[in-house]
This record gives sequence, C-alpha cells and structure tokens, in this order.
Amino acid sequence: MSEGGRNRAYNAAVRTSSTPDVGIGSTTPGRVGGTTPGHVGATTPGRVGATTPNRASGSTTPGRSTLKVKSAIRTPGHMTPSRDTPGRGTPKRTPKRANVESLVFKEEVQRHTVHTLVFRSLKRTNDMFLFDQWSPLDAVNPRTDLRYSLKAKTEYSHVKDLSAPQIVRKEKSDVNGNALAITSGGATGTGYSNENSKNTNNVVAINNNVKTVTLASRRAPLPKPQWHPPWKLMRVISGHLGWVRCVDVDHTNEWFVTGSADRTIKIWDTASGTLKLSLTGHISTVRGVKVSDRHPYLFSCGEDKQVKCWDLEQNKVIRHYHGHLSAVYGISIHPTLDILCSVGRDSTCRVWDMRSKACIHTLTGHTNTVLNVLTQAAEPQIITSSQDSTIRLWDIVAGKTRATLTNHKKSVRGLVMHPTQYTFASASADNIKQWKCPNGEFIQNLTGHTSVINSLAVNPDGVLVSGADNGTMHFWDWKTGYNFQRIQAQVQPGSLDSEAGVFAMAFDHSGSRLITCESDKTIKFYKEDETALEEPINWKPDLLRKRY
Repeated sequence: MSEGGRNRAYNAAVRTSSTPDVGIGSTTPGRVGGTTPGHVGATTPGRVGATTPNRASGSTTPGRSTLKVKSAIRTPGHMTPSRDTPGRGTPKRTPKRANVESLVFKEEVQRHTVHTLVFRSLKRTNDMFLFDQWSPLDAVNPRTDLRYSLKAKTEYSHVKDLSAPQIVRKEKSDVNGNALAITSGGATGTGYSNENSKNTNNVVAINNNVKTVTLASRRAPLPKPQWHPPWKLMRVISGHLGWVRCVDVDHTNEWFVTGSADRTIKIWDTASGTLKLSLTGHISTVRGVKVSDRHPYLFSCGEDKQVKCWDLEQNKVIRHYHGHLSAVYGISIHPTLDILCSVGRDSTCRVWDMRSKACIHTLTGHTNTVLNVLTQAAEPQIITSSQDSTIRLWDIVAGKTRATLTNHKKSVRGLVMHPTQYTFASASADNIKQWKCPNGEFIQNLTGHTSVINSLAVNPDGVLVSGADNGTMHFWDWKTGYNFQRIQAQVQPGSLDSEAGVFAMAFDHSGSRLITCESDKTIKFYKEDETALEEPINWKPDLLRKRY
C-alpha cells in the first residue's frame, strides 16, 4: 500500500473509533482526537488535520510534507500497529488508561434526609461526651474525708451544732399571683407556699407546721434634708495688699492666720478681727498656711518653692524644707505623726520629717500640678487633688498610690475632709462630689455652680460651703446634697465687680463662723442668723441624679 493510502486508512480508523481513550478519542483530551484539542484531528487545532491550519500538511491545509505526518503517526508510544491486519494504520487501545472517565462518573453521592443527618450528628455527640455518664463515681479518698472533718472542727466548731435559722425570702410569684417563698428549714419542711392571701405584701411560708409571715422588703426612702439657719455677713477685714490666698484657724479658736499675694503672713484675733502680728520672709505669693495642734509651730509655703517652719514663740523661721522644683501650692500637717506634706507645681507630694527636715517620701503619679493635700489619722492618710482631674489616695507606708479617682472631668481645686464622718468632698468646675473612705467609693454629686469652684469647707453640723471664682457661695446639706442658700459676695468699695472671687475658706472650731479669703484683698466673716425661724423645706430631689 502506498504512503497516501496508509494515511487515509488511519484517519478512517480514528473517526470510527467509539471508545474514549486518553491518547485517541472524540471527547477526551489527548494528543490525537476528532473534536478534542490534540495533535491529530479533523476539526480541532492540532498538529495534523484536514481543515485546520496546522504546521503539518493535510489534504486542504498548507503544510510542509507528507513525511511529517507519517512520523507524527508513529511517534506516540502508547499506539502500536495491529499485527492482524496488513499495514500499520489500525491503532491498538492501551488497557492501562481505558474507561477512566466512565469509572469516575458512574459513582453518585448517596443522599440522606435531614432527619438521618441530625440523628447521626446527635449520635456522634453522645458517643463523644456522654459515653460514660452512667459509670460509677470514684471512691472517696479517706484522706479527703479526714481533711474535711478537721476543717469543720477547727473553723466551724462554734456554729456546727447550731440549728438552722428560719429564714424566709421572697423570690417570685406564680401565675395566679400567689407569693412563693423559699425557706431554709429542715428537709421535711414545705419548700413553697401557695396560699391565697388578701394582703399581697405578705409572704407566707409553712415549715414543720410553723407559719411565718414576713413583709416584703421595700426600697429605702430618700433621706430628708435637715433644716439649717441661713448665713449672713458679719464682718469685713482689710489689711492685705494683695489677693488673700489661704487661711487656717488655731486650735484654741482665739486667732487665725492668712497668707496673701503681698508675700506676708498675718495673724488676726478671731473675736475682734484686729491684726496681731505680721510675718515676712517669703519672696513670692504665700499659697498655704497651717497651724500645728501639737507644736508651737506655723508652717507656710509659697510660689518661691519654699516651705518654712515658723516658731510662734520667737516669731521667726527656724526650719526650711528644700526639695520642691517649682511653686508649692498646698500644705498639710498629719494629726498624729510628726510629718508634713506639701504639694506643688512639680506634680509631686513630698512628705517631710518635721524635726530632721528629711524628705521621707516623694509621692509621684500625678501628671499635672497638684493643688491640694489632706491628711488624716485613718487610711488613707494622704489625699491629693490635681489639675490632671484626678484624686489620689496614698499609702503612706509603701509610698504608693492606694486608689485613683477619675470621675472629675476638670481640674480639682477644692478638697475637704468631714470633721466627724469617714468621708470627704472634692470640687471641680463640673460639680462637687462626695466620697467614702478608705477606698474612695462615690456617694453623690452636688451640682449648681456655674463657675470654677476654688475652695470647700464643712462644719460638724453638716453644712458644706463652696466658693467659686465669680464670688458665689453655695451652702449645702452634707447628707442629702440640698442647696439651702446661695450668697453673692460683695466687693469692698473701690474694687471691681470682677474681684469678687473666693479663693479659700474655713470654719472656726465652733462651726458657727465662716472665714473667707477673697480677691478684693479682704477677709470676710459669716455667721448664722439667730433670728431665723425654721421653715418647711421645699425639697424636690433629682431622681435622675448622675451616679458618677
């Protein structure tokens, strides 16, 4: 047979083949095929074909030579000529790759109902987690019993033999509105009570034939404010040549001391208001003065970075406490220990030994100027407020912060300790807040000021006074926060109305006179009005008062 006859016979055999093959087939990718991309085909781009452009030649396709077709036909290794027929055109199917597609697509995924799938999932969960739920528990270790018995004998021996108390507690109501109560009686007692009662506030419980009736707990009523007589201006004292910035009263209640921007410290008679003594030594504004209750000493601090100790028997400075890096704005004396605390612009609180002048602690933590400091015998022994809008309670032994109160949103300029209660108050531009010692639990807010509050003072009768930059003074009932009086400070003749700011205030030890230091360079005395009659209080508490 000629070369052209062998090519035509081979192409006819390829077209009539019905079994798909990896190398030769009508629908499977291979190197030779009819409709599949391959190297030999009739209608598919390939290396040899009749109607497709190709690099090898065919009947209607430009090509290179017929010898290329012959070499292309004989090249695949998986095709061999048949031995039964003359010629080499009949291909032989390879048994290794036959019927691959039919084996892949004959198997179908078995479909299950939702019920079957859920049941199988539950069964797997049960096998995983609950396979041993009915297995017996491990035997109790006798050592554990011995340990429990010793613990009960040593720690609960005083209450082990007591009978269980008959406690009745209201839990909830059933559908019919009957009260249900749970008792803590013996195991034989009835646990619930389902008796109808005319009084719905009563809870009835039966336990061992003993009938107990208790009233349902009600919310505690709001406390009512106590009536306080109004306060009025009693005396105006002039003598300082600058703003009066601080004040303190001697423990004998016979005289008080003030510090001013004129760099002087003046001592005044409490009864008459006359000047007794002037002390000079500071070279800048005096920002704090304190009189010791246990020593004949007066302590002062100022914007000249100095803390001074004055001997009132000699009327001169006997000690200096060096260490502050900037102005000192507040000072306080510990009531039982011989230590002194001072705060200032360097954001620290320094604890000094009175006698040795040594700095015991430098309490750091504030991020801005510290304005006020309080000391007390109980914990926390030191409380400071700062312009960073925080209040810090300090552990004096460890020299670290005990608690930080961040409720204020503005600079905290006022700080006062209640003389008889275990509480204190702080004042800022937003409001006044009351706190409970020793951890600083928040009690309540006092709102009403429209200006920056500079100072606070409280007396044993529960009268809290706050003074602001615009000269307004608000009088509050400490217990309820009721604002029972407001006073606008009057400036002395010749001063501007803008000089009515209140910088500092303090009650005398009797609590009946209030001393204020103001920006019109005067010191004012206020006292209670003895002629005032008690009137009914028109108090409308704010039920939506902020609790932060």
